[in-house]
Amino acid sequence: MTTAPDITVPTTAAATDQTPAATTPRIKLSPRGYAIDHPDPKLGEALMANALGVADRDAMEGILRQLVKASVSGGKACKVNLAFMISMVKSIGPRDSVEAMLVAQMVSVHVMAMRCAHHLAHADDLAQHDSAARALGRLTRTFPAQIDALTRYRSQREPAITVQNVKVEDGGNAIVGNVTQHASVIVSDKPPAPAARALRPTGSRRRRDCADARPDAQA
Repeated sequence: MTTAPDITVPTTAAATDQTPAATTPRIKLSPRGYAIDHPDPKLGEALMANALGVADRDAMEGILRQLVKASVSGGKACKVNLAFMISMVKSIGPRDSVEAMLVAQMVSVHVMAMRCAHHLAHADDLAQHDSAARALGRLTRTFPAQIDALTRYRSQREPAITVQNVKVEDGGNAIVGNVTQHASVIVSDKPPAPAARALRPTGSRRRRDCADARPDAQA
């Protein structure tokens, strides 16, 4: 099995604070299955569970086993694909079991989409070309739909923010009442109040009406 070469990248200030023990462990693949490559088995499982966004060992093993199967390339699990998928799950940061399952699906769909793109680029005849193109189209439409689903789910779990003091500039409309904000949507419990109109004094209007009435009386 071929592995990707190591890439040396510049270290940053944030990276210097990380210790080898806090890094997400790698997965060792074998004909018998897989194992978490870490000197401390319990700590390795805890780090892997944290990376996958799950709360217990059973959930961690279930998600990890599914990612191993989704990483298959050439008839067997691919160590490079699996490491990439785990890294992407960790970077998205699922916060509960629902997000963990959805994010695992997202990275799997992405890997399959790239696989279809490879088949499309190396298609030998029209039938292979059409099959790979259709599969790639479905997968690339599924991926943004999964992003939208994750965004909606996360927005429902975010706490509401109540704004009590609102400053209104000249020419604007004031929102009277409590304003509850979820993500980018603002909902008010009362309709917006129109801007105040300038009112003329009642006395000046009466004097103008009397002045207009005098010429008519003289005529």
